[in-house]
Amino acid sequence: MDVKLSVDGEEIALNEFVAKILGGTVSGAISSLHGIKKDWKKIEVRLTRQ
Repeated sequence: MDVKLSVDGEEIALNEFVAKILGGTVSGAISSLHGIKKDWKKIEVRLTRQ
């Protein structure tokens, strides 16, 4: 799984451990939602602070 993180347009380097934790957490939470196909190809999450 390829995991990328950027904050305010700057890509943040992730070590293997953090990439696995972040990727597993997001994909696990999203995959458990009703209507999400098990063979999804790409998940994008955008957070904006007001």
